Amino acid sequence: MVARLYDIENVFELAPISLWLEDYSGIRKQFDQWRAEGVTDLRSFLLEDPSRLRQCTSQIRVLQVNRQTLSLYEAASLESLVSNLNRVFREDMAESHIEEMVQLWNGSTTFESNTINHTLSGRPINIQLKGRILPGYEESWERVLLSIDDVTALEDARRQQAREKQYAEWLFQHSPVSLWVEDFSEIKRLIDEVRERGITDFRVFTDVHPEFVERCMSEIRVLDVNQETLTLFGAPDKRTLLQNLPQIFRDEMVRHFREQLIELWQGTLLQRREVVNYALDGSVRNLLMQLAVLPGHEDDWSLVQVALTDITARKKADAYLEYLGNHDVVTQLYNRAHYVSELKRLERKQEYPVSIIFIDLDCLKIVNDRLGHDAGDELLRRMGEVLNQAVSTPGHAARIGGDEFAVVLPFTDESGAEKVVKVITDLTALNNQFYSQMPLRYSIGYATSRPGERLDAVARRADLKMYEDKRTKEGTEPQLMEI
Repeated sequence: MVARLYDIENVFELAPISLWLEDYSGIRKQFDQWRAEGVTDLRSFLLEDPSRLRQCTSQIRVLQVNRQTLSLYEAASLESLVSNLNRVFREDMAESHIEEMVQLWNGSTTFESNTINHTLSGRPINIQLKGRILPGYEESWERVLLSIDDVTALEDARRQQAREKQYAEWLFQHSPVSLWVEDFSEIKRLIDEVRERGITDFRVFTDVHPEFVERCMSEIRVLDVNQETLTLFGAPDKRTLLQNLPQIFRDEMVRHFREQLIELWQGTLLQRREVVNYALDGSVRNLLMQLAVLPGHEDDWSLVQVALTDITARKKADAYLEYLGNHDVVTQLYNRAHYVSELKRLERKQEYPVSIIFIDLDCLKIVNDRLGHDAGDELLRRMGEVLNQAVSTPGHAARIGGDEFAVVLPFTDESGAEKVVKVITDLTALNNQFYSQMPLRYSIGYATSRPGERLDAVARRADLKMYEDKRTKEGTEPQLMEI
């Protein structure tokens, strides 16, 4: 028996966890007194007056602690620990103390809590406390065994994980690009079914079965979007956005999505392409889309991130630069570079017959000299208005020099060219009615391609005819000073 008692004491003393043997009989008597006074809800009773909790816990007597307890709390002895319990159990433990008391009040012989204690040096430690009234003491509560586990490292890790999660959520929500988290798992299942049917050429398969692409598109599950997504598409909230996805992803998006599917079929789980979407007000959004099946989800595609960067402004700038590269700013007609390129294209495509009209403003130099370049630019602008109205696709008009213009008319014979010349003449007359003090005057000539003739030769013939028309007007100076 002595050996058995020694073993028990040894186990207590050498246990790798903090153990406390305490006497709760004073608490039991206090509870009996409060019950006799009519207390039924201990939690409310203790919260009502903080001094009641202190009155309750002051009844606890520490009988024994083990080595691990002294080490954990940095105490030299039991006496040192007990005399400094006010430094170990501080006011911020009130809530956990109340929960422990309530568990005992409600008839439980066990209790537990998670709270913060402090070592005698002041270092905070997260603890997990478990207590049990030992068998044979259920009525008196004279012996209660407490175990205290230091979970500081675990709590630190949990807090770090919470911080990292919060940081990730912050990055997601406040990213300057639109972010979508989506589930493609059903699409993966559908594609796998196609493979199992023996299909090897997925592009041909989607050519034959376009409904498969639309089916896959309908199976995308949007899990979350960030604030920038709502701003980009003009949605007041996520619900409105998700209810109106067909308005956002339409028209050419089916073609883009088909290319996504083909790349996924080929195993490309990180993709990048330019797409066109629409805001809820119908305005166009040119976007750089980056799709990534997130690591760990390669087998089922259940977590896919889509990032959309708004490149609408860049696209408009590119379009404007392209426009400037092919157009004359003053007249809004095509420029010489486009004219030359168009002649080469027509020769390659053999879009014959081709008629070319050359026009030369007769009065531009005189207007510039006498009235200034602003007045000259006004003449050029008016000439551009006339030609823009007179020439329709597939024909085009271009300003090819300072006062020189050319009209290129594919699939147009000589008779067709004469009709266009008459339209130009009639529109010029109409335009001059509004500008009688400075009329448009020009020389004009045209030519139609002959079988096997190069278009630069056609252009030279049209140019010669234009100069013939100019020579017939020599000595007739426009009247400009009347303005």
